[in-house]
Amino acid sequence: MTRQLLKIQYLFHSGFRVEIGKYQLIFDYYQGPMNLANQSTLVFISHSHPDHFNPVVFQWQEKINDINYILSDEIPINNQEPNIHPVSPGEEIRIRDIEIKTYGSTDIGVSFLVRCAGVTLFHAGDLNWWHWWEDSPEEIIRAEELFKKEIARIKGEKIDLAFFPVDPRLEKFYSLGADYFIKEVAPKVLIPMHFGKDTQAARQYAANKTDSFTKIISLTKMGEEIQEEIIASS
Repeated sequence: MTRQLLKIQYLFHSGFRVEIGKYQLIFDYYQGPMNLANQSTLVFISHSHPDHFNPVVFQWQEKINDINYILSDEIPINNQEPNIHPVSPGEEIRIRDIEIKTYGSTDIGVSFLVRCAGVTLFHAGDLNWWHWWEDSPEEIIRAEELFKKEIARIKGEKIDLAFFPVDPRLEKFYSLGADYFIKEVAPKVLIPMHFGKDTQAARQYAANKTDSFTKIISLTKMGEEIQEEIIASS
């Protein structure tokens, strides 16, 4: 049994910075304060939507000596350096002692499963049950099928910490995907994301799930940082 203390910083929207062991992991940076440490860094970019990808991340190479980028292969890159790793769904790569597995999305790009220092993290990107009011009945059914098919692929993974969309634009269906993900995958900890400035969605979700096996942590203030001890599954 391994205990790891994680430092988790909420950046904005779906962006997070996680310090674990000797590593700094940054997911889907879009905007927000960044306290970049000059330590071994992996930058994950799930897809090219501007609320998940800001090209400024490539400037971080000027400050960090050891940095790698793992990004969806639909993101255009002019000069592919050895530290830039384009990925598509269904791939497995290893960077030093970090194992990375990619799953799909119900929009574009990928979602990430990352094993680091004995801890397994999952960042969903835009993988969600997108139940939009204006969609046709056929589109709604298709969205559900695609989402559940992808979750079936992930089921069986022992996830310690997950970042998953809780999107208020879906109105009463804002937590449909997160609820299903918790039921099927049962991560130990889930942090809501993809709510932009409407922070009430994340707070409400945490308040409503107090009886869940999964611990819900609501981070809503840009730059907010917490420490969370994880008893690692792997």
